[in-house]
Amino acid sequence: MAIMKPVQSRKRSTNVSLSEDLVRQAKEFGVPVSTACEEGLAKAVKVERERRWIEDNKAAFESWNRYVAENGLPLARYRTF
Repeated sequence: MAIMKPVQSRKRSTNVSLSEDLVRQAKEFGVPVSTACEEGLAKAVKVERERRWIEDNKAAFESWNRYVAENGLPLARYRTF
């Protein structure tokens, strides 16, 4: 799964507490800490957005699943497999 790049926008300075050892390793490997934090945050926001979308649409999924269980797929007669 590709990590979405954040939309270019104004940067906001913030304080983040990170493990000293992890920061040391990042510097050793040339990993840009700010970029890595931003990418990780973008991924976490995407995961939460998807989780909430599924939760918000749960009733529709359940309704459709009930319909299919009771009536079958609407275009099933046209399936060739």
